[in-house]
Amino acid sequence: MESTSVRLRQARSDRGWSQPRLVRELRQAAAHRGHQLPADASVKRRIASWENGHSVPDDFYGPLLCEAYGLSAAELGLNHESGRDTSLMDVSYPASPDDAIEAVGQLWRADLNRYEPLLQAEPSEPAWNEASLRWLVAPEPAVPRQRRAGIRVGLGDVAAIKTTADMFAELDDRFGGDHARHAAIQYLSAEVAPLLRGQYTEQVGRALLSTAAEATLLAGWMSYDACRHGLAQRYFLQALRLAQDANDRRLAGSILSAMSHQATFLSRYTQAATLARAALMGISPVATPTLRAQFHAMEARALARTGDVRACEAALSAATKALESRNTDDEPEWISYFDEAELAAEAAHCFRDVNSARQAVAHAENAMSGNHVRSDFFATMVLADAHLRAGDLEEACRVAVDALDLGEQLKSARCVSYLAEFRQNLAAVDDTAEVQAFTEQIRDHRLWIASGDHLGIEPMVSK
Repeated sequence: MESTSVRLRQARSDRGWSQPRLVRELRQAAAHRGHQLPADASVKRRIASWENGHSVPDDFYGPLLCEAYGLSAAELGLNHESGRDTSLMDVSYPASPDDAIEAVGQLWRADLNRYEPLLQAEPSEPAWNEASLRWLVAPEPAVPRQRRAGIRVGLGDVAAIKTTADMFAELDDRFGGDHARHAAIQYLSAEVAPLLRGQYTEQVGRALLSTAAEATLLAGWMSYDACRHGLAQRYFLQALRLAQDANDRRLAGSILSAMSHQATFLSRYTQAATLARAALMGISPVATPTLRAQFHAMEARALARTGDVRACEAALSAATKALESRNTDDEPEWISYFDEAELAAEAAHCFRDVNSARQAVAHAENAMSGNHVRSDFFATMVLADAHLRAGDLEEACRVAVDALDLGEQLKSARCVSYLAEFRQNLAAVDDTAEVQAFTEQIRDHRLWIASGDHLGIEPMVSK
């Protein structure tokens, strides 16, 4: 039987097409499906790789080739069905654990292949509501169907995933979501996906699904930090389904909390508050004080943006009371980061957003943990913005310099957006000597230049 590479070369040769012609045909096929492809040079490199036998078309390009050539997958030596790629753009909650395993595997592969429609996708508002409702009323957890083939998986494999995910979480915290995101997805696709499709007992399956859910949650956070919002939402949805079938209610609640965080960032405040409340309601029987504190804080963040000061302060009060009663020995390890400094940072955001600048300053000054680079950057920028809103221009500029120095190694689109917001607020201030000195001092900072790109501002040329 002819190899896939031979069949692909033959299909193009039979039509007398050059590689640029095939690129145009693929782009047209993608447009029919409402998708966009990357630059021509990138697509040509893929074509050369397929035709030289170095790789095979994936679930996304395979159907496009079928449409462009007018041939079936079998005729081209491909293993996927035409049209299968459309499931990638589906944002619905998976119907079963097997569906979640299949969907998350496809997402990992598409992410690795830099599938542009997915990377550029916008989040779906209905998907947040559907996910929270489906999870709240979910039946008893299920495990994937037992397979007779595939890798035999044990608890040692699960522990390896956990250790590796923890390493990527540390890199994410220190250097931002865009630093090691691709490497993390590569690990999940190459190492975790085969384990999910493997053979395991129910006990191992529950542990595997829980650990995979936690790792997929991290993928969602990293994608969110890179402002790949549609992709991040899809990762959160798959993580939620995996956590449901692992019977890990606490982790599932934390995933809803992450969705709430993203929704607030994207100005979907009603959905954000609903997601936070669903998290609190859904894990009520097994909630720990730290988890309750986090969920109340997420609700407060959303309420602050709506201008409901009283409800925001009530949620913050509930968060403070919950955190005061925590016993760290009884908390999940993955929520240990949420401490007094984290809650102070959330409160600072809230008071900044309700224009209580002095309170925002007080809380932001208590939010520097010294242990979490990106979180400290956010807290420092909130402090700078609060000083600016309070009229303390000189202090605002000084603190912003501290933030820029702190974030020098961060590759995070969210950090850039925080700086861009401060930059816009600063532009509304009179061009004083303090502002001129500040801009001269930080003009060559990487994040400052990136914030200008974000706002469409031409970089200043150093004299």
